[in-house]
Amino acid sequence: MSAEKTDAPRAVIVISSHVARGSVGNRAAVFALETLGFPVWAVPTVILPWHPGHSRATRIVPPLDQFKALMADLERAPWLGEVRAVLSGYLGEAGQAEAVASLVAAVKERTPNALYICDPVMGDSGGLYVPEPTAVAMRDKLMPIADIATPNRYELEWMAGAPLPDIKAVTAAALHAGPSTMLVTSAPAMMAGGIGNFLLDGSQALLAEHRVIEKPPNGLGDLTAAVYLARVLSGQAPVKALQSTTAAVYEILARTAKRGGDELQLETDAQSLSHPMAMVQLRHLLHPGRDKRA
Repeated sequence: MSAEKTDAPRAVIVISSHVARGSVGNRAAVFALETLGFPVWAVPTVILPWHPGHSRATRIVPPLDQFKALMADLERAPWLGEVRAVLSGYLGEAGQAEAVASLVAAVKERTPNALYICDPVMGDSGGLYVPEPTAVAMRDKLMPIADIATPNRYELEWMAGAPLPDIKAVTAAALHAGPSTMLVTSAPAMMAGGIGNFLLDGSQALLAEHRVIEKPPNGLGDLTAAVYLARVLSGQAPVKALQSTTAAVYEILARTAKRGGDELQLETDAQSLSHPMAMVQLRHLLHPGRDKRA
């Protein structure tokens, strides 16, 4: 008999947007997690033909009572013990946050060491692209219960209510955001012409940097959250998880950009999820709660 424990929870519930064409929201997260060996329960918060950044498009949001009923069904599902983590991303409306929080509580009651990762998808450098009540719901109802959060720099600025012009300001905002582990994407880099992913947990502050690629396709944040979660669930230490996640996402981005793609081409670059070859600069920064470098 194999020594490997096959009945340990491995499934991930992913709650985010669904597009017919493209690799954003659930399409990015589900593909990444399943490619990396994790079964997924996928819950759409909104259905779109494509990312609205391409052009205006039909937007189907499930009626809130039906969405809550479906989530309640999942809470009492006989297979809930299979679930090891919940990942939430883009919400179709503010009221969905309550149902997400309730499902997270049910999962954690069944599996106390289950993880909840909140990707508070609400905006970018152009400002909020969800209604303010939806952003408030993510900030006030979901961020406080998350084990890990993956905002981009602009989302963290909005939640902090202040500009974050440098890594020191990002660190201070991340420290007070709520979750014990913060992975901030689009963080200021120390290398010229670069951009970074900044990770802050209880013991270390880490910055993984790579060069900026102009006009990137959408979905990088969704992909980063899913890949980082997969690395953590696989047992990787935070420093390795950050480095390998950043390398994988950057490699897929660079290859997509070289082809001139307007969407991440995950099916073509699936190998990059498992075995990225891209080099990223990793820096150990001074942790705000420690007197020496991590």
